[in-house]
Amino acid sequence: MNALKSKSTPLALAAFALAFIAAAAAAGFANGYYVDVIARMVLAAMVGVGLNVLIGLTGQVSFGHVGFYAIGAYVVAILTTQLHLPFSIAVVLATLAAGAMGALLALPALRVRGPYLAMVTIAFGFIVERGASEWSGLTGGQNGIMDIPSPSMAGTAFGPRGIALVSLVLLAVLVYGYWKLSLSTWGRAMRAVKDSETAAESIGFDPVLIKAAAFTLSALCAGLAGGLFAPLLGMVTPSAFSFSQSILFVLVVVIGGAGSVAGPLVGAAIVVLLPEMVSGMAEYSQLLFGALLLVVLWIAPEGIVGAVRRFVGRRVTLQAPSTETPLPMAARSTAELVVQNLTIAFGGVKAVTALALHAKPGAITSLIGPNGAGKTTALNMLSGFYQPGAGSIRLGGVALEGLRAWRIARAGIARTYQTSQLFGSLSVLDNLIIAEKRGRAGQPFAAAAQPAAVERVLALAAFVGYSGDLLRPAADLAHVDRRLVEIARALATQPAVLLLDEPAAGLSREDKDRLALLLRRIAAQNIAVVIVEHDMALVMGISDEVVVIDAGVRIAAGSPREVQQDAAVKKAYLGEGAGRPGAARAAEADIGEPLLETGRLSAGYGASPVLHEVSLRVREREMVAVLGANGAGKSTLMRALAGLHRPALGQIAFGGRAIETLPAHQVTALGMVLVPEGRQVFAELSVLDNIRLGAFLRKDIDVQQRDAEVEGMLERFPRLRERAQQRAGLLSGGEQQMLAIARGLMAKPKLLLLDEPSLGLAPTIIAELFAALDRLRGERVTILLVDQMAGLALALADRAYVIEGGRIVASGSAAEIAQNDALERAYLGGGE
Repeated sequence: MNALKSKSTPLALAAFALAFIAAAAAAGFANGYYVDVIARMVLAAMVGVGLNVLIGLTGQVSFGHVGFYAIGAYVVAILTTQLHLPFSIAVVLATLAAGAMGALLALPALRVRGPYLAMVTIAFGFIVERGASEWSGLTGGQNGIMDIPSPSMAGTAFGPRGIALVSLVLLAVLVYGYWKLSLSTWGRAMRAVKDSETAAESIGFDPVLIKAAAFTLSALCAGLAGGLFAPLLGMVTPSAFSFSQSILFVLVVVIGGAGSVAGPLVGAAIVVLLPEMVSGMAEYSQLLFGALLLVVLWIAPEGIVGAVRRFVGRRVTLQAPSTETPLPMAARSTAELVVQNLTIAFGGVKAVTALALHAKPGAITSLIGPNGAGKTTALNMLSGFYQPGAGSIRLGGVALEGLRAWRIARAGIARTYQTSQLFGSLSVLDNLIIAEKRGRAGQPFAAAAQPAAVERVLALAAFVGYSGDLLRPAADLAHVDRRLVEIARALATQPAVLLLDEPAAGLSREDKDRLALLLRRIAAQNIAVVIVEHDMALVMGISDEVVVIDAGVRIAAGSPREVQQDAAVKKAYLGEGAGRPGAARAAEADIGEPLLETGRLSAGYGASPVLHEVSLRVREREMVAVLGANGAGKSTLMRALAGLHRPALGQIAFGGRAIETLPAHQVTALGMVLVPEGRQVFAELSVLDNIRLGAFLRKDIDVQQRDAEVEGMLERFPRLRERAQQRAGLLSGGEQQMLAIARGLMAKPKLLLLDEPSLGLAPTIIAELFAALDRLRGERVTILLVDQMAGLALALADRAYVIEGGRIVASGSAAEIAQNDALERAYLGGGE
């Protein structure tokens, strides 16, 4: 436990104490000018501390905090001049008034994000400024309120010097409070919401409540500073609360270092002192001030304190135990998850229809299906991120359907995600400790990392097999460690049900084997495990029951062996059409020279390999299919070929030229055109404009020739002619896929890459799409096709490759691959 107590803490406390003592001494003995500068610097730091809660902890940006500053100043001015209340009472009421307004503003403001939140807060600042100007009966209008009395004690007025000293004391209290808050569960919850609202909800926290609390605290600090500003100046006028002042308050946090305790202090010193240093330059002072700020931000984009911490900070380490231990956090209950008739539709299209699922304690239930079948949608309904249109979700007899995600998490359902959503700015230890709270933040300033909690998460980290540094930021973890920590974080909530969305994605075979053992150990703790996974070897090896869905409909359920032998499952994964008549396959004499060749191509994301020494060849006038289960590496292969993802090793030759280092636009210019997974049409442009953009790089045609080719595309895809003037974003999925292919063909590609063209389409639309591809094959267009519908792809292709786990496991003619057991193993698992 001693490792958690940084040796730098006493030094930091001593440095803060010396800084405040020096500032107090200066305020006590300096002349009036320097007292005024110190006081303004302290007030800016007070607002900065509040904004640091908002920006540094929750990641919300406000450009309207000058409004709360003005409210504090005007409330003190009105109460002391018109009602003649003592300053001590007035400043407390002013602070509370600003905080109450912050809480009210948070309700509408926090329903929007990013630039929209900034616009709401900017509008608030302007409203306060204009209100102060127009409400002359209360605020004095443009003339403001004059002769604000100075605070006094025992009949002696403080004056500016006394106000500066009082402000310093209050600033020290605020800084200490921020430090305690940042170490508390509330502070960690705020950082968690900043990093991932979705993941924060999945461990039981309500992001709206967390952000509203941060907004209120920041408004309180600004109101307190404004309340001190009024007697310091002796008057308040609307011009003192302009938008530019809000910008300076934000700069205090950004320049100093958002999220750091000392950041607002350093930032306030720079923002207030820099203009004073260049004030002698008269007409050039603002220009020099802006230039100096730009230099500071350029040199230290993470803030001054952040830069210093990066260079001189020492990392304390805390290793998890290396031995496996029993799960230290037993499930709160051993309840069965019962799902009946679960249904959801998006825009009239049913993504999941009447899904039924029983997940029993101590058992692993796998939910599988082809790409786009609705598996993740089902998990999102079970965990509360989607609200089902019909059906029931019951955990131990308690109805959960319709509840918010954080409420479902508190009820006992935890989950992980396809792409790990750890709280990257928090350490591994803090990720686990905050999850253990199950959404209950407790006292605002109580330390989160209590010794008992640390001991429990140490054992939990050992249980999942994580043996790295627990104090390491989660953002710095390797992929396999991210998976383990995310599972540990879910287990820290003591769930009755654990939902896992593709936990094996990106793992090596050895790591998958360890994951399989871990999942069995978790189930052995009487936890119901529900897993969505595309690695069929893993699924079939660990599952007690497998539920198969296709196009949102449950088509089979049973033991792994029963599911593997089910005809409907084979049809869903492998498709139909191997014997379907179409255009005659290219004779050997019609096939030209090799156009695309890869040699031992390897690629991945970060330290996670996806492709392993893939070698393939596509010749001119040939259609080649690449087949395999989801997660096998097909889309990564297509992205690497198209220049969208730089391979780690290996070669790509196109037309005899090495292209593995070329960016995507240069690869496209050479004649290799990708129609990407998910269509990715330009949603705001019309159908015609989308098609025309396909010819953007071509120099061989004029406008008339281009329009003639566009007409040819509309003849090829008659559905697009009917919607030629519509926005592409309004088309159905099938129509968007046709549009994406038409756009690709407009580039006159030497090689057309088609990545999952049938993804998410209805059977009738798939048939129409593949008929269009069949016509392209008849025209001897060179195509490399990746598609989940193996049967249809083989009906079109001249040759095919089967990819499993990022490796080519079979290749040959379409007829040979159709009869090869490797194809079925790749999709449905099974022994050699």
